[in-house]
Amino acid sequence: MSYSDSGNAWRNDGGVQPHAYDPYLHPELFRGVATRRAFAFLIDMVVISVPVILGYLFIALFGVVTLGLGWALFWLAWPASVIWAIVYYGACIGGPSSATIGMRLMDLELRTWYGAPGYFVLGATHAVLFWVTVSFLTPFVVLVGPFNSRRRLLHDFVLGTVVVNNSVRAPVPQASRTW
Repeated sequence: MSYSDSGNAWRNDGGVQPHAYDPYLHPELFRGVATRRAFAFLIDMVVISVPVILGYLFIALFGVVTLGLGWALFWLAWPASVIWAIVYYGACIGGPSSATIGMRLMDLELRTWYGAPGYFVLGATHAVLFWVTVSFLTPFVVLVGPFNSRRRLLHDFVLGTVVVNNSVRAPVPQASRTW
């Protein structure tokens, strides 16, 4: 049992909130999520790649204009690409729609397991953890999705996130205020 500060009462439920999105009560939240998530990923890769390619082209042309001196900037291109991708995911998932551009086009939204919207650190961590797990466990990361009812991938389990259909998501009721 644990002592609850909100009502000065003892609770015997462990104090853990239930999942906000139940796949058995609301299967429409998860219908087609895996396929649309794959297409959203491809769209996001295009969105991330275009500025990176333009940056490389700029450095190449700048190197020609400066007779090779500008090519020294190529050592900055790879770290800048990684920072750009992390900022993109963090800003998009931390934004008001809790979704990247690809996810918005596919009508998806990232939420925490208890229904809260995403935030910058969660979005950035989600991207980093995805790339790290894909690098080491490529088939396992994707194969986890079809075997669970919420279609969560490995990094979703670790971070406590879930991707749902945005158009059918009902707002999660907020706790009442006690003042």
